Amino acid sequence: MKVDARSTNATLQAPGTLRAIILHGEDAGLIRERATTAAKAVCPDLQDPFRVAILGREDHDRLEEETTALALTGGRRVVWLREAGDSVLAALQRSLTRSSDTLIIMEAPGLASRSRLRVFAEKDRQCGVIGCYPEEGRALEAAIRQMLSAQEVGIDPDALGWMVERAGPDRAATRSEVEKLALFAGRGGRLGLEDVRACVGDAAGVSLEDAAFAAMAGDRRGADAAAERALTTDGSSPIALTRVLLSHIHRLRRARLAMDGGASRADAMRQLRPPVFFKRTDSFGQAMTIWSASALLHAAEETQALELACKQTGSPDIVLCLRHVARLCAQAQQMRRRH
Repeated sequence: MKVDARSTNATLQAPGTLRAIILHGEDAGLIRERATTAAKAVCPDLQDPFRVAILGREDHDRLEEETTALALTGGRRVVWLREAGDSVLAALQRSLTRSSDTLIIMEAPGLASRSRLRVFAEKDRQCGVIGCYPEEGRALEAAIRQMLSAQEVGIDPDALGWMVERAGPDRAATRSEVEKLALFAGRGGRLGLEDVRACVGDAAGVSLEDAAFAAMAGDRRGADAAAERALTTDGSSPIALTRVLLSHIHRLRRARLAMDGGASRADAMRQLRPPVFFKRTDSFGQAMTIWSASALLHAAEETQALELACKQTGSPDIVLCLRHVARLCAQAQQMRRRH
């Protein structure tokens, strides 16, 4: 059966009578984290060889054998499969017909919605199927707060907003950054904006964002300097720049559409999740005012075309990116003159 987002944490922390949990989706780090949570709910010591069996792709044929094995020291067992796919369906079906309380946990990143394993598990009440996708906005804010709270560490709202804006799509990478921050703050500590900026150290990411914000606001000098710094000094890839640009353009368009619908500029920005970092609100607001929703859609399409061009073998990707940044600046300056 499918496990909805509201029930996910409760299911992982207390699997109850479930015989199998299938974790699928795009966020491999979140899949691994949730698999670990479910396994520890059954056996807190994951190093216990009598109660925990971890099976890689080459060991999938041992699923039935491990499912029916007895825990010599007592307690419920865990059989944890990694890189699971349709090839394990038959073994899972046979295992579920056996008398056993073993919990089967399957990591299945990229499992398609029409896969035979997923279709079967979503219909079987002995199975819990949980999607693991990159978190954003309020969900990501809550996740970071929860991680820090577990270490008895607090964080200021502006510091949290800054971190959410820069968090990547992988939960494992986010947790690594949070653990670094928790170690810096110490138990009972509190993190401010400067603490987070000093610890996370995302210089390349900041340069990319500087380029995106400056370009869309029509600041040619700032955009050129930030883009060149990101691509030639900080080591960012042209693809990374195109994706930061595209993300920024999409956020501008959402805010612009809200403003076209009657919201004030400030209210339109406040509706965005994550919120616009307070030191960038002026630049974001300027871009919202000068770009129309249709112009932003066209800019997004051109940026997507740029990403495809950068992926062509032998393409002068850095030159293409710098030229695109200059073109966006020119368009912003032209539209600003019309206002």
